[in-house]
Amino acid sequence: MKSTGRIAGIILIAMAILICLGASAWLGVALFSESSATVGGQTLGFILVFIFIVLPLAAVGGYLLWHGKQEEARMSRAQMERTILNMVLTQGKVRISDVSLELNISREQTEDLIRDLVGKNLFSGAINWKDGILFSEEASQLKTEQRCPNCGAKLELAGKGLIVCPYCGSEVFLHKD
Repeated sequence: MKSTGRIAGIILIAMAILICLGASAWLGVALFSESSATVGGQTLGFILVFIFIVLPLAAVGGYLLWHGKQEEARMSRAQMERTILNMVLTQGKVRISDVSLELNISREQTEDLIRDLVGKNLFSGAINWKDGILFSEEASQLKTEQRCPNCGAKLELAGKGLIVCPYCGSEVFLHKD
């Protein structure tokens, strides 16, 4: 998905190149023709066009192109996070390796996306890092049942919004409602 900033940047850079080529052609024609303007005046005109028109257009275009690439990267990351959430919500139990294959990224990148979702309070459920399994659980069920979705053991509160199973090591994340 192309961002509008990237497209606008490409257009501005193309305009800067066209104006520069047009000014160069004008200078070349003016230098070899008999006109009333001096060579110094024509060169100064070219330099002024370059400094006050071409450079600003190219600079703004370059910035928009760079910013557009950054925006596309953020949009791609958000789409991958949505895919992870959808996989967990629809399947209930998903292997991290399956998520990695679906997204065509490494396991480390997948774990980074999962941690980001937990940090944003978008994922509530359990994660067994050792076995590489994500569990979808409603926070209210986990609070009332206080059982591990992986092994069924009684859960113990380990920190704010985090419950760790003392038997299998699964981490259960609860977000605030």
